[in-house]
Amino acid sequence: MKVISITNRKIEHVEICLYEDVEIGSTLLDDVKLVHQSLPGFSLSDVDTSTTFLGKKMSAPIIITGMTGGLPELGKINESLAEAVEELGLGMGVGSQRIAIERKETRETFAITRKKAPSVPLIANLGAPQFVKGYDVKQVEEAIQMIEADAIAIHFNSSQEVFQPEGEPNYSIDILYKLIDIAKSIRVPVIVKESGSGLSMEIAKLFYENGIKYFDTSGVGGTSWVAVEMFRGIRRNNWKAESAKLFLDWGIPTAASIVEVRSSAPESIIIGSGGIRNGLDVAKAIALGADIGGFALPALKAAVKGKDALIEFLNKVIFELKVAMFLSGNKDLKSLKRTSIVITKELRNWLDSRGINLSYYDSVRKRRV
Repeated sequence: MKVISITNRKIEHVEICLYEDVEIGSTLLDDVKLVHQSLPGFSLSDVDTSTTFLGKKMSAPIIITGMTGGLPELGKINESLAEAVEELGLGMGVGSQRIAIERKETRETFAITRKKAPSVPLIANLGAPQFVKGYDVKQVEEAIQMIEADAIAIHFNSSQEVFQPEGEPNYSIDILYKLIDIAKSIRVPVIVKESGSGLSMEIAKLFYENGIKYFDTSGVGGTSWVAVEMFRGIRRNNWKAESAKLFLDWGIPTAASIVEVRSSAPESIIIGSGGIRNGLDVAKAIALGADIGGFALPALKAAVKGKDALIEFLNKVIFELKVAMFLSGNKDLKSLKRTSIVITKELRNWLDSRGINLSYYDSVRKRRV
């Protein structure tokens, strides 16, 4: 029965994300300003958005972060995502592969990604709570091999698990020790990934000091997984649903999370995700401290309309990124990472409250390679 509930939950998650209002809070990226340069010194056509991520060349610093898989219809979504990123030279992750570890007949819904995207960075995905319940390097290797992944994201979703009707909110410190050992044993990087509530400087520092150097912020401002579970709870008349309303915007806004992670893990590779909705958001996230911009919900909404709609959306994002770089006088991503920015309002207050000195941080973000 538990396995069946995982299957049902996956399709319900996608349905709720598509048809309910689950985008909650602010990323605070509106409080990040790129400085306009009236004479960029080059043409828009000269702007180079290419980068290298996980050892592979990408046309732009954009990935579709892990969302789904496990059922034939969800495999079709993964197939469309993979075809689009392969055509455009971007990257992607898959949703939690727990179901494929437990039900081998579902593996094709994940494996299709590498078949359709043979040359781009692919990221495998497992949930942190499973490592309290016995997952180890064996399951990690299975997930990696399933899609010939270039990295594996371990997603941390404590706020979601608390309000999930069948949730498993067990976040023992044993997870840290297991991931440290696993990271030393496998051939690809481990990415510590949040699930909509953002990574703090304390958590980033904890993993960074123990050898893990890849992070995916997944901050507040995009899909609230507390909201998703609230809607599931309402459907079931589950008592947790009422309490979930208090925590819909719980967490760290994406812009703040990017700064917190970069300040405490200065040489890390950061995917800035959570409410990234356009190319200007990507440009701001990178200027602020991220290396890659990550999308989920907007890509899902486009993908269900078909590959062409998804490619149209992604091309628009790339164009917007190029425009933001052109108007701020940045010909390539190396320059964008060092560009002048102004931090205002609530984000500035957040960073002040967290003891992050902006002058010092400015030197940290500009040291990135």
